[in-house]
Amino acid sequence: MLRILLAEDDAAMRAYLQRALEKADYSVVAVDRGTAALPLLQADHFDLLLTDIVMPEMDGIELAQHCGRLSPATKVMFITGFAAVTLKAEQAAPSARVLSKPFHLKDLVLEVDRVFARGTFAQSL
Repeated sequence: MLRILLAEDDAAMRAYLQRALEKADYSVVAVDRGTAALPLLQADHFDLLLTDIVMPEMDGIELAQHCGRLSPATKVMFITGFAAVTLKAEQAAPSARVLSKPFHLKDLVLEVDRVFARGTFAQSL
């Protein structure tokens, strides 16, 4: 089972995303900030880091940069509600995907499926 580390500071959004991804047969570990994700990246393997860009303590871009050093095989996908930070994210991690809020859960699952080039389970949402 593919493993996703989800870093999202909004509790309701974090729970919403985690449920959708688990329903699509992904294993998800969710944290509320980037600094909580770092020790997990050091200690365990994740196939994808799915991170909000704007978070307190450590933003998603800085987290993605740490991820690149700690776990270079881990793919990165950003989620953001701020169009202005999208360009900054694309410059910091050119191979990462950026999904802008608001989005439908099936769109999130489709994008994650595309990252792994696997068949989608979005129709079950």
